[in-house]
Amino acid sequence: MEQSMVTQEYETAEPETRVGAVRSELETATTEAVLVVDEDVTGAVLPRDLLRSRLSDDAEVQSIQRRVPAVDSETGVREVARLLVENETTIAPVFDGEAFRGVVTRDSLLRAVSDSLSAIDVADVYTTEPATVDRKTAMGELVNDLRENDLTRLPVLDDGDLVGVATTDDLVEFVVRSAQAPSAGDRGGEKADLLELPVENVMSRPAETTTPTRTVQSAVERMLETGYDGLAVVTDDTHGDLIGVISKTDVLQALVVAESERLDVQVTNPEYLRTEEREEVPRRIEAIVEKDQKLDVIDAQVDFQKHDEELRGQSLFRCQIRLFTDEDQVAGTGEGYGAADALSTALETLERNVLDLKNQRTAEKPHGQVPQEPSDR
Repeated sequence: MEQSMVTQEYETAEPETRVGAVRSELETATTEAVLVVDEDVTGAVLPRDLLRSRLSDDAEVQSIQRRVPAVDSETGVREVARLLVENETTIAPVFDGEAFRGVVTRDSLLRAVSDSLSAIDVADVYTTEPATVDRKTAMGELVNDLRENDLTRLPVLDDGDLVGVATTDDLVEFVVRSAQAPSAGDRGGEKADLLELPVENVMSRPAETTTPTRTVQSAVERMLETGYDGLAVVTDDTHGDLIGVISKTDVLQALVVAESERLDVQVTNPEYLRTEEREEVPRRIEAIVEKDQKLDVIDAQVDFQKHDEELRGQSLFRCQIRLFTDEDQVAGTGEGYGAADALSTALETLERNVLDLKNQRTAEKPHGQVPQEPSDR
């Protein structure tokens, strides 16, 4: 795991802490969740955990905490993404053996892989036909929709036009501000009145948007910049009609799926590459393989050798990439100062050799023959 993924920016609470205190903490802090700690980490509380019906501010945090996976410091990026998605959490404690090192969050993970998302378009990731809510809908109905569908945000429409987004963060902030406001009325009555207010009282406006042709990297950077968990996806034309949503969780799920469909590549001496560089090797090789649709790769091997020669503190490396197919073997070799440069040079050589093999195969094909119609017999 890249060290940049591990952060010390987190808040903690004891199991007996009041829910009201955690609600205020989530509203004022920049953290994505609050860790529940009783000597050891026992769970976490996310903003959407505070939307339960009949949840009193005097209840104890341990009554609503969710389990979170413990992550080893050597765990890869995509495995961390899988754990966050499958456990429906945005935070996980990181351990080096038994020593607690910090936490990895959804945001810290996305920052670590942001550069590698430039090759993916929003169109490949976003969710179509999203659930929506009208701006006059009562907040009580909004809370039920978010809770029952396990959502954290809903686009808000006014006569079919996108006018804002309502999120669990907005609701938590609104409830906290309302609870802190001076009032002589009955608190229970006030809570009921709040749930009758229209969604437009709490929504964020205008809605942050992106389009299907933008890169996932640009969408993630926008989400991290604004602090939003997702963006509305609108058409590229001047109308900007709502056609979907893209969330941070959508991006994590895309990383998990990409890993499961990825070419199996064996890398010798992988420690010479940074984690992000190492995890990008299969994608970069696949991009070359796709240039020859006839190339059926069974196995791929990447070998790094480090030499004694140095330049400006960077060691000279030799990289060899070999692809084994059902008919041929094709390779590419390159040298460079630093393993990443050697890899790039080897990939360029590999690409030329793959294209040469494709051209050679084409040249060997007989020309001028008319394909025979299949016999009826």
